[in-house]
Amino acid sequence: MITIVGLGPGSFEDLTMKSLNLMKNAKKLYLRTEKHPNVEEIKRMGIKFDTFDKYYDESEDFEEVYKKIARDIVDIEDVVYAVPGHPLVAERSVQLIIEYAQEKNIPVEIIPALSFIDAIINTLKIDPANGLKIIDALDIERQRPDKRVGNIITQVYSRLVASELKIKLMDYYDDEYEIYVIRAAGVEGLERVEKIPLYMLDRLSWIDYLTSVYIPKVEEDGKKDFYDLLDIMERLRGDDGCPWDREQTHESLKKYLLEEAYEVIDAIDKDDMDELCEELGDVLLQIVFHSQIAKEFGEFNIFDVVDGICQKMIKRHPHVFSETVVNSVEDVLDNWQQIKKKEKNIDSYTMEMKRIPKSMPSLIRSYKVQEKAKEVGFDWDDVSDAIKKIQEEYLEVLEAIKIGDNNKIEEEIGDLVFAVVNVARFCNINPEIALTKTVEKFIKRFEYIEQKADKLGKNLKDMTLEEMDEIWNESKNT
Repeated sequence: MITIVGLGPGSFEDLTMKSLNLMKNAKKLYLRTEKHPNVEEIKRMGIKFDTFDKYYDESEDFEEVYKKIARDIVDIEDVVYAVPGHPLVAERSVQLIIEYAQEKNIPVEIIPALSFIDAIINTLKIDPANGLKIIDALDIERQRPDKRVGNIITQVYSRLVASELKIKLMDYYDDEYEIYVIRAAGVEGLERVEKIPLYMLDRLSWIDYLTSVYIPKVEEDGKKDFYDLLDIMERLRGDDGCPWDREQTHESLKKYLLEEAYEVIDAIDKDDMDELCEELGDVLLQIVFHSQIAKEFGEFNIFDVVDGICQKMIKRHPHVFSETVVNSVEDVLDNWQQIKKKEKNIDSYTMEMKRIPKSMPSLIRSYKVQEKAKEVGFDWDDVSDAIKKIQEEYLEVLEAIKIGDNNKIEEEIGDLVFAVVNVARFCNINPEIALTKTVEKFIKRFEYIEQKADKLGKNLKDMTLEEMDEIWNESKNT
């Protein structure tokens, strides 16, 4: 039989008579730790006990400590195990004991106690019915705060933990957001509560193993998050929302998604991180916009979108999320393609080519089509052969122009551009980027011509091509 009792938050008056009697009469009594305000009084009463404090020094992390404690307790017959607070509130070792004991069919009795959560609620005079989330500071990456309710952060047992916690919390709250730091809640003579801005959390010298943090819920004017964006979009599309937003459709929004994507690329090219942050927000807005429209028609919502991409990433990265072994980036890409083909029921290279979106810029689409053809060996052996193809297509363009057939001219120019893309691919050059740089270069040199003409007091429209060409060649040296 394993009996687990709680020592309460720290005041000896809050320790129940049942727990005290069980500890007095225990054949074997173990405390998780001696670091608790009630332990001194337990000693004065002559109650004998052992602790597991040694595991804190010899283990690599807390999970290892709690597993060692749980295994030891389960291996001992007829034992009383005492933990701070309530046994079922923020006590990982107790959860592990219950799990291990069930495997061995060992009964476990839990004796309730006043928890430190009760003490914090009483000290701060807050009602948990208004919303309260309890988070382990050591597991904040997984548990994550919810700014729409109050959050109690436990296990803030040192300034180092407080520092790491502060950094994580700043992802959710403004640096100046006011929080409460509580030490030894409910313990007379030891209790300390201080209201401070978040950025000061790790500057308090008195933080110790009895410390917790309370973060009140954020009001409307606080830092916004993803759910605020969803609420804003739903309101914009609502009956009392924006007339323009209400009339948009998937079709009408297509051009905006493309424009915002290009603006993201432009910000990356300029290496402007502030602009990139803003433009990524604009792209995210488009995704939320489309998802809201689909939600209104009962097709899907943003959570389906998120779930879908999460499932896809897990499936397409078996070397990360399962047992598949890869030896190179090439292996990763090959796995990706094979999994994609299976998901999409693609059973031919032609089908792969057809699935490349027609709405994609033609230079990129042609590049991708050529890459697919290359996979089965339908490709030139050498870049010189690809260059010869450019020469061949160039002559055919001249012939089509000579004939004067516009349809033929269009076809031959397309063939010529396709051949140029082939050369770019051989040289590992993205033709879209290459052409974009050329356009920028043209604009810069044309600007030089215009500025030079203005200095000379000339109008571009009145200048000859030879005059402008001379300045153009001059601009190449600037």
